Amino acid sequence: MLESNKDSAKLDAMKRIVGMIAKGKNASELFPAVVKNVASKNIEIKKLVYVYLVRYAEEQQDLALLSISTFQRALKVNSRDPNQLIRASALRVLSSIRVPIIVPIMMLAIKEASADLSPYVRKNAAHAIQKLYSLDPEQKEMLIEIIEKLLKDKSTLVAGSVVMAFEEVCPDRIDLIHKNYRKLCNLLVDVEEWGQVVIIHMLTRYARTQFVSPWRQGDVLEDNEKDFYDSDEEQKEKADKRKRPYAMDPDHRLLIRNTKPLLQSRNAAVVMAVAQLYWHIAPKSEAGIISKSLVRLLRSSREVQYIVLQNIATMSIQRKGMFEPYLKSFYVRSTDATMIKILKLEILTNLANEANISTLLREFQTYVKSQDKQFAAATIQTIGRCATSITEVSDTCLNGLVCLLSNRDEIVVAESVVVIKKLLQMQPMQHGEIIKHMAKLLDSITVPVARASILWLIGENCERVPKIAPDVLRKTAKSFTSEDDLVKLQILNLGAKLYLTNSKQTKLLTQYILNLGKYDQNYDIRDRTRFIRQLIVPNEKSGALSKYAKKIFLAQKPAPLLESPFKDRDHFQLGTLSHTLNTKATGYLELSNWPEVAPDPSVRNVEVIELAKEWTPAGKAKKENPDKKFYSESEEEEDSSESSSDSESESGSESGEDEEDDRSGDSAEDSGESGSEPEAGKGRAATRSRARGRGDSKDVDKEKENSKTSESSSGESSSIEESSSDSESESESESESESRKVTKEKEKKTKQERNPLTKDVSLLDLDDFNLVSTPVALPTPALSPSLIADLEGLNLSATSSVISVSTPVFVPGKTHVLLHRMSGKGLAAHYFFPRQPCIFGDKMVSVQITLNNTTDQKIENIHVGGKKLPMGMQMHVFNPIESLEPAGSITVSMGIDFCDSTQTASFQLCTKDDCFSVNIQPPVGELLLPVAMSEKDFKKEQGMLSGMNETSTTIIAAPQNFASSVILQKIVNVANVGVVPSGQDNIHRFAAKTVHSGSLMLVTVELKEGSTAQLIINTEKTVIGSVLLRELKPVLSQG
Repeated sequence: MLESNKDSAKLDAMKRIVGMIAKGKNASELFPAVVKNVASKNIEIKKLVYVYLVRYAEEQQDLALLSISTFQRALKVNSRDPNQLIRASALRVLSSIRVPIIVPIMMLAIKEASADLSPYVRKNAAHAIQKLYSLDPEQKEMLIEIIEKLLKDKSTLVAGSVVMAFEEVCPDRIDLIHKNYRKLCNLLVDVEEWGQVVIIHMLTRYARTQFVSPWRQGDVLEDNEKDFYDSDEEQKEKADKRKRPYAMDPDHRLLIRNTKPLLQSRNAAVVMAVAQLYWHIAPKSEAGIISKSLVRLLRSSREVQYIVLQNIATMSIQRKGMFEPYLKSFYVRSTDATMIKILKLEILTNLANEANISTLLREFQTYVKSQDKQFAAATIQTIGRCATSITEVSDTCLNGLVCLLSNRDEIVVAESVVVIKKLLQMQPMQHGEIIKHMAKLLDSITVPVARASILWLIGENCERVPKIAPDVLRKTAKSFTSEDDLVKLQILNLGAKLYLTNSKQTKLLTQYILNLGKYDQNYDIRDRTRFIRQLIVPNEKSGALSKYAKKIFLAQKPAPLLESPFKDRDHFQLGTLSHTLNTKATGYLELSNWPEVAPDPSVRNVEVIELAKEWTPAGKAKKENPDKKFYSESEEEEDSSESSSDSESESGSESGEDEEDDRSGDSAEDSGESGSEPEAGKGRAATRSRARGRGDSKDVDKEKENSKTSESSSGESSSIEESSSDSESESESESESESRKVTKEKEKKTKQERNPLTKDVSLLDLDDFNLVSTPVALPTPALSPSLIADLEGLNLSATSSVISVSTPVFVPGKTHVLLHRMSGKGLAAHYFFPRQPCIFGDKMVSVQITLNNTTDQKIENIHVGGKKLPMGMQMHVFNPIESLEPAGSITVSMGIDFCDSTQTASFQLCTKDDCFSVNIQPPVGELLLPVAMSEKDFKKEQGMLSGMNETSTTIIAAPQNFASSVILQKIVNVANVGVVPSGQDNIHRFAAKTVHSGSLMLVTVELKEGSTAQLIINTEKTVIGSVLLRELKPVLSQG
């Protein structure tokens, strides 16, 4: 068909050939027949021939060289083909022939194509630059000249390709970017997606070399540490530098502002590129806006999820707060791939803290039961990491892992053993019973790593289990020859340790094992056997080391450090292949450190300013002025307040309270941008702002409609959904700001009215973008409001019909010093907890403060000044006291919502003349309210709060301390709990609920034979449960 005289037959043949290539079939045999048609006059045939030649030109170089004259003719100025696609294809084919002989021809073709009238041809010239450079790197200088010329190109089609060529050929020539920096920033929105990714990565590197670090505000404390040896003059200089307020370079702000709209791009690579730019060059207060966009990408394909989750895992190590509001988005779904599940686990571990660990442990309990064994094993490792990072739940996690040892699945048991071994290394003295329990499991466990871990534990603690260790050695000696190599090494170590500590019982056993190891097939085991024999069995040939055998084998081993595998990846630029592989890939360009002093910003100024102004039609420019007055202030005012207004609007959008501002911010931002662009782009900015103006007026109409509908509760959800939380308001008129304040207040009222009616959310409800269910009026501790609703929905004790708050059994009269009379200049203050419901709020703990005037003068205007409360904590202060007479005393009441934590509430107690910093830290027992319930209900609730929600310990005390009245008195003295009737004399039960969240706290004291008892606490609030256990144990043990 290719030999036919008819173009239709040739075209049909070429379509079939290209179709074969598309399906992956080899069509290289047809090269001679295809290349004959390269000079065809039919454009369609020529296009397909060029497509074929691009694919096979490198393989059939000799035949391809025959058609070079045709390609040259298509590119030469005199005989240039009128079709831009043919010219571009000719250049592509020419650059695909990888023969050094034609380098001069390629160079000439690229030069001519770079001056072509068609931007598509110029784009292909930029692509050809990279191919020529890889073929002949000596042409670098000539290629740089062409790149410099193409960088000045104003076409958005060329921008991405030429920047890619710049990155490949001369990434260190930053001077080529200076004059084109502002143009690239302004063109960024209109460039194709592939080009956007390339340009953003290049501009990230550029910004790190040309601007001062925007993170300097946080370095004050670090500088103070270095001042010890400095002279007074040097300290003054440093102090002056620190006092100097940080002012962001306008070009730095231009880059951050112009990339922000791309966070809403449909292309995941563009969103990821903008996210890494914000992470590496934006102020930390503004970087939070990328979190929502990254979470949105988790709805994409699993490949995109994998890359995004890897980057989030790296970010969440350094800045947990960015992703805490989206905690539910990282819950594992049953349909997720194993690699996705493990990455989500990693992120959940990084985000774990005292406030959300209870929820996460409940999630982990479910994950352990997964049919995906690799995921279940990773979950057990995650529980171990949580236990090491949050000490309050280490005992809870350890108990939960011990429970898993009775699991039917061998892989779960094996992984639990390995993790328990690591946890026990941190506190081996307290867990002798667990080691004994694990020794019993040795007969049933067959996984080599788990068996080796048990043997190592017994060897390390052989002196604490003197009866069990020799018996374990006897059993393993029988099976030595059939064991895995890893287990054999640990049997040898166990024998050596027992030989040194208990040689009477184990001497013969150890020698028997050493003889078996001497003839083992594995040379590692043979070498270890010889080494151990020479070290522990003294003879004439023994060296000096044998004296120190005990110190070598029984030395204290450092506890393992359970760290995130993503901890060391932060030195790679996010979103790069090197970051994904955690190793430096070929072609990776490292980010430089911020310069101490910013280079001269004038290098970015462009000279052709007046020409751009003159080019703008005068009539159209006049039409722009009314819009400017309507949306924004004058250009001069905007430039002066650019950095401050940006940072203010950014922090507002992050806090989630300026949703109405964000709606109007879309239109204001666009008009503000056109006014604040550099002078070099004023002409183009003016024409673009006119095009935007029509859309802006529509946005304003929408804003008015939305503000009206937001006043009614029925229309609230639609108005919030329409708002863009990522938009940025630069400058607004006074009338707009006033109306917005009114709208905002009304919106807050409707939210507060609707909040009690919020529907409970299930644990796996992953739609955490529904902002309606998230109250924004009050900050919360590390938990997001939607997660609090989630916890309330998951409350395992939601049986209010049988559980009710009762009166306190006992109110201790112990007072705590709030302010000493010496520190308070005669004003003394004490506080105590009356254990009564707080009159200021259901979630507050009542605190009574007694103020004493120990001076001989009247103290006036006693009041509470500034408050420094942790996130989410609230305080209702007492009314100011006008005066307190000499030797006078007065008692006032306060209410504090401690958010179910023992964190300190810090505030200032002020008089007319002075202010004193004081703290109130509640004992954990005062965070509870006593509960009345039956024994049956107690057992039911206790059964539901098992596993990770249970902590226990053994108490040893004299028998007279275990009398019912003594136990009752001791427990109610420590904690505000109610007594639950018990039908058994040896079991005492107490119940309470936490003041803030209403979670049940069940305390059980079970008397055992002799002088021991078991103290068990069941609660969802595992942190409070662990702290209460630690406080009750010494009290019950004392006589």
